[in-house]
Amino acid sequence: MRIGFKTGRLGVGIATAALIATALPGVVAAQEGEPVVVCELAYLTGDFSELGPQLSNDVIVPAEYVINLDPPLGRTWELYHEDLIGGGGEAQAYRRCVDQHGAEVVVSIAHGYRSYRDQYLEGVAENDGPVSPSVHGGSIPSNLGGTPEEPIFRAQGSDEALGHGAVLKAADLGVEDLVIFATEIEGFQLAANGAEGALPAKGIELAQRLNVPPGEATYRTSGQTIADLDPDAVIVQGDAVDAAILIKGALEAGYTGHWIGETGMILPEFIETLGTEPIAANDSIGFVAPGADRTTPAWDFYSNLWAEANVDNPEGWQDPDNSYHFGAYDVLVQTALAAETAGTYAASAWAPAMREVVSAPGEVCYTYADCLALIRDGQEVDYEGVTGSGDFTEHGFNSVNATYNAYNEDGSVSDPEVIAPEDLLALVPTLTQAECDDDNVCEW
Repeated sequence: MRIGFKTGRLGVGIATAALIATALPGVVAAQEGEPVVVCELAYLTGDFSELGPQLSNDVIVPAEYVINLDPPLGRTWELYHEDLIGGGGEAQAYRRCVDQHGAEVVVSIAHGYRSYRDQYLEGVAENDGPVSPSVHGGSIPSNLGGTPEEPIFRAQGSDEALGHGAVLKAADLGVEDLVIFATEIEGFQLAANGAEGALPAKGIELAQRLNVPPGEATYRTSGQTIADLDPDAVIVQGDAVDAAILIKGALEAGYTGHWIGETGMILPEFIETLGTEPIAANDSIGFVAPGADRTTPAWDFYSNLWAEANVDNPEGWQDPDNSYHFGAYDVLVQTALAAETAGTYAASAWAPAMREVVSAPGEVCYTYADCLALIRDGQEVDYEGVTGSGDFTEHGFNSVNATYNAYNEDGSVSDPEVIAPEDLLALVPTLTQAECDDDNVCEW
């Protein structure tokens, strides 16, 4: 089974990587001018495999079309993609990134972090890395990460906060009761927990919660249960294909109402599976997702770049509005600028620099090239990127705008509707926190 691949430089062609014969003890000591190994924990097989090529492309484009044109510290990024499902799980994929490839940057620590956190922290303590920008690390509790000792910085908010956004939209729609449907994947379960925990604050009754295996060919039983309960709305926490199959099944069982999903429903696989008939039949179908700031030069540069870089890729990959696209773009640009500012990829210097390059005071700049030039000129910078201010929370969540996005009857997506930040902040006390002892051993 293929468990990983290496991206060819200066292009998006893919070649099979030859594995290094001797396992390395940890992060390879950086040699001046040598490439920086950037290793993505990728979805090549298993759950989300239909999205894997697109998610890997989200890493390839900013690396090859932006960063490698003038790499920080003069060290080109060399990309590897290790399978976190079929390759034995996320912990094993992480070990291959570090031990076999000598990764200094590991991209997109995800749902399986719990299983190898102790190893990760030990490695960082011994080797001062790897550093870990993550596009979809939202299942990690909100009180972990964002420090030199645990250098995980996340492009999007927590999974639970997506559940909060869904409840706030339900309240806005006047929903009195709803069903929560969640596939048995940690991130989706956390988002469902977030939604369930927020319901009392908005006076909404939970009719039933349905926890089901992912990747089923049909969710007919769940669709019939929803039709029998006939709630005002259904909150769906599952991948794009599972969500579409459920909505179609519920419609066949006679249910119509409001459907509120999560970020993955922006992906083309959702509407390809759903079709447009269920949109017209239901009261509404939409999803909560991080939003971009489209009012600045950062968006102009990124959106034009995205269209050019993806002209030969499938049409569904070409839309710059996809939050996975612009989330990966921003967090990787931030990673590169932080390395140039710190003069190293060592976590002890890089983690503070991640905050420094996106925060005032500093010269406001909107693109990697402009910010890089200012840094090399000895100036402090304040990168205002596609996701907005870019400021990080105490534990490494990027400051993003939560939005609700509705599907139009023709299958297009309406302009995003911003969810009031103060309403989300009011629900923060319901977020899950990891419980940690004096040795920083945590449970959640």
